[in-house]
Amino acid sequence: MKNNRFLSSAKGICTIAFLALNTTVYAQKTADISTISEKTLNTILEKNRAYYTQGKVADYIPELGKMDAKAIAFSVVDKNGKVFNTGDVSKKFTMQSISKIISLMVAVNEKGEAHIFDKMGYFGSDKPFNHFSNLETTGKPLNPMMNAGAILTTSLISGDGEKPFLKILDMVRYITKNSSIDYNKSVYESEKSTGHRNRGMFYIMKNSGLISGNEDQLDNYFKQCSIELTAEDLAKIGYFFANQCVRFDGDATYKNADMAKLVESQMLTAGMYEFSGEYSRTVGLPSKSGVGGGITVSVPGKIGIGVFSPALDQHGNSLAGYHMILDLAKQYGLSIF
Repeated sequence: MKNNRFLSSAKGICTIAFLALNTTVYAQKTADISTISEKTLNTILEKNRAYYTQGKVADYIPELGKMDAKAIAFSVVDKNGKVFNTGDVSKKFTMQSISKIISLMVAVNEKGEAHIFDKMGYFGSDKPFNHFSNLETTGKPLNPMMNAGAILTTSLISGDGEKPFLKILDMVRYITKNSSIDYNKSVYESEKSTGHRNRGMFYIMKNSGLISGNEDQLDNYFKQCSIELTAEDLAKIGYFFANQCVRFDGDATYKNADMAKLVESQMLTAGMYEFSGEYSRTVGLPSKSGVGGGITVSVPGKIGIGVFSPALDQHGNSLAGYHMILDLAKQYGLSIF
């Protein structure tokens, strides 16, 4: 009997030792984040390049439908602000919904978080980015990452005419340290002429008293979505929010840990639309996508990531972009979980 107990105990110890060894071996499989290089990024890019064949370029906005589905770029800004690029790094594309994290920052800086979120929720969603959600019931958007919430957020930025848009544009230029960034007028006109669903959201919120202005405010939203940049610019934006709103070159003009937490939490909760829950499980990083094919990613306290590939999955997220981020996150153990 004693022998049986001894054997059972020995087996238990061996099992624990085996599991501990396996855990150590698994932990060692993730590479040191300081070893990220352009070669690393290029290897991941080439592995995932062909995913564009399984996606579809957004064409509900006619100008976006003209994007080259084969275009692809990958950028990382490391902890020290050093930039690593590969692929079509000079290729410009429009921010689309990625602009929502910038407008949120501008609005909260001006009016305070309580004022902004008194008019909308912090909720996630199982609905697409352009869904009306509960506008017709509670009258309030679910969050500032869906179109309705973003339209409202931009309308709450002070200033007449296009002043609110210019504040957003200036913030993008500041964060990226790229004064040449501007909006694409053709895409803007295309969005404006076909944006009837967004116009419907605008007027429902106007009817409920959340919005008091005119369509100039909606025009500002269309313009912010039409801001053009590169994957490198997205990586710099990701870095900014990952590092308490300190710019990649160390400029701490807007340093604000609480603002960074707010924006990153919204990115994690709703930044990838109805795919956000699954994305949190697989990638586990605050990220924001846009139907222009870009995704910006913040690795809290560490690096910023920017990807571009305009062929989208059924959720409106870049297909190759997602897989590049996923591979990088796995290789370097970047998930916050």
